[in-house]
Amino acid sequence: MQYIAYMRITTDDVLNVMPPQMGLFGLLFAFMNRLQAAGDAFYEEITCKQFFLLACMNLYQDESPTANEMAETMGCSRQNVKEILNSLAKKDAPEDNRKKAEMISHSYDIADKKYIDPILEELR
Repeated sequence: MQYIAYMRITTDDVLNVMPPQMGLFGLLFAFMNRLQAAGDAFYEEITCKQFFLLACMNLYQDESPTANEMAETMGCSRQNVKEILNSLAKKDAPEDNRKKAEMISHSYDIADKKYIDPILEELR
């Protein structure tokens, strides 16, 4: 008996086995997983979700957004935003919430210069 060590299922295989709507829905999830994995591998310091949160924060020029505003902008829950912010602030995070907010803001400024600006420069 021979075992298959690696089986590759193609897009056509998926669409031929199930109704197209379900197949496309599943392929969208597979694409998003691959995109997130590629984004996570792009920079060692931050994840793709952390980068997206920082990029969305850049949309708020006049004042800092609330967690609810960020959740709406990112298309996720407030709890997800808080989890991402907490993971960004975890290293050397002070106990005081005001200092933590300042540190996150400072981290954003650094990330903006280090991550967002080079990407925008490449797009020009």
